[in-house]
Amino acid sequence: MVTQQPQPTLGDSTPAAPAPLGAEVCLVEVSKTFREGDVERVVLDQVSFTFAPGEFVVLLGHSGSGKSTLLNLVSGIDRPSAGRIAVNGVWVTELNERSRTLFRRDTVGFIFQFFNLIPTLTVLENVTLPQELAGVPAAKAQLMGRQLLEQVGLGDRCDTFPDRLSGGQQQRVAIARALVHNPALVLADEPTGNLDEETGDRVLQLLLSLTHSARKTLIMATHNPAIAAYADRVLRVQDGHLLPTDPHSIQPL
Repeated sequence: MVTQQPQPTLGDSTPAAPAPLGAEVCLVEVSKTFREGDVERVVLDQVSFTFAPGEFVVLLGHSGSGKSTLLNLVSGIDRPSAGRIAVNGVWVTELNERSRTLFRRDTVGFIFQFFNLIPTLTVLENVTLPQELAGVPAAKAQLMGRQLLEQVGLGDRCDTFPDRLSGGQQQRVAIARALVHNPALVLADEPTGNLDEETGDRVLQLLLSLTHSARKTLIMATHNPAIAAYADRVLRVQDGHLLPTDPHSIQPL
């Protein structure tokens, strides 16, 4: 088990405004168990670790190892069975459901393997939806959305519906949507897992470029060891623990 002990700044239970730089993420003795019938399965076992602001960390592991679970806990989508999690000094695990929702809205950008775009909304409407839900005026949200779509090479597809796009294009829309509110923390769950190798590599390079230039913290779960070569740090999720891993020693899963 990783024994690095985080030292977050104590904060109250009110979600903080988005930080201009990447977020510091601190896990303190975090455990997560699931009950499957009469059997209790331990997915994470007293994990303590600190993700530094602005770094890109890859989480490697087999399906079911706990990678997605860890991302869901950090984002506040799920709650640990034990332990505490702080993001930029805000103890996410102590927030109520509404406060966790506001925290995600303001601080986290989430990118999923299967895009999760709303089929009845246009590309631009999908990208601007988080801003509109946050109360940003429509004109400002649309300007920001168009600028990001230009950055991901889809400025000419604003009025297109998702089903008219390729998988790679849909993931680029999802990246724009995740970044439109300028989150300090970006969580990516197998973002290239539903793409062919060439398209996946282009999407990865785009994601890294957009997050690195803005000095955001990026935590990516993947089963693809080739992605580890781009990371600042690589952790293997195994037997409930986070194990620091040398990228040069990684074998295919």
